Amino acid sequence: MNALTAGHPQARVLTFDVTERGACDRAGDELFTAWGGIDLVVFCAGAYVPMRAWELDRDGIDLMIDINLRAPMGLAARLIPRLLKQGGGALAFVSSVAGYRGLPKAAAYGPTKAALINFAETLYLDLAPRGLSVFLINPGFVATPMTAANDFAMPALISPQQAATEIIAGFAGGVFEIHFPRRFTRWLRLLRILPYRAYFALVRRFTRL
Repeated sequence: MNALTAGHPQARVLTFDVTERGACDRAGDELFTAWGGIDLVVFCAGAYVPMRAWELDRDGIDLMIDINLRAPMGLAARLIPRLLKQGGGALAFVSSVAGYRGLPKAAAYGPTKAALINFAETLYLDLAPRGLSVFLINPGFVATPMTAANDFAMPALISPQQAATEIIAGFAGGVFEIHFPRRFTRWLRLLRILPYRAYFALVRRFTRL
């Protein structure tokens, strides 16, 4: 924790469980009290358990729904009234390109990210006219302990530092969807518009699953 705040005397580090409603509320209260307001909230907590259809596990499903979807929705419910009251601010949600369309080994993870994408889109439609910014962050493969669970080659794998640079640039540019690395995500965005027959055939060909 000291490394995070070194050289930044105004920084605060609060540790809490994002799935615990009371803990999130207390953290938000503490920050609003300390700072008098919040400019930008980036919800980056996530859980990933690779699953094929025959490996579906209810505990893993519950974990990913709680962290990847229920927690950010609950956080938004807590923060949006405050941001509207203060007259501005921004919410950013880290989803994934796995939420674009169904993919092997993402039988539970993908649906939570697809739902988060839909949630962010809906918030944008509601909040942009009222002066709040909403960002959707859809990374490809980033080298983290979470992606280390993958047992397959990850194309266009980037470092956390590269991902952070892309995110900051996206905030500065004011775009709704921040997706990267583009040499990978552009192809996945294209796949979204393909008819199912072509999409299924291409996914099977390139994943070999």
